[in-house]
Amino acid sequence: MKRCSLAFVTLLVLFALDDRAAAQIAGSTTLGVTVEELKAVAIGWSAKRQILGKPVYNDQNARIGKIDDIIVTPDKSISFVIVGAGGFVGVGRHNVAIPVNQLQEKDGKYILPGATKQAIKAMPPFEYAKK
Repeated sequence: MKRCSLAFVTLLVLFALDDRAAAQIAGSTTLGVTVEELKAVAIGWSAKRQILGKPVYNDQNARIGKIDDIIVTPDKSISFVIVGAGGFVGVGRHNVAIPVNQLQEKDGKYILPGATKQAIKAMPPFEYAKK
């Protein structure tokens, strides 16, 4: 009886291992990114590396703030950048929402034509919605 039970358990284990091994064949399962999508990611851009934390200048080359965040709408388009002006190490910083179409990129610098630190600080502050 013990041998029969042991043989039955052994067969169950072997069948279970066989099913798991078949489900994990390399290249047979997509984990969220296809090869084509991965190629697009590799040649794409990174908001963290290319936008976030970058200084914003006006058209007179005066630094007026820095890009702290980007707002992505539910339809997956970038609508606003959050520019922080003033403050020291984040304390006293005044964040404002600027429509992305007003921001220009020229020679690797982000420019907000006609803006000044005073104009940014005079705008209503941006506050994240509370959930």
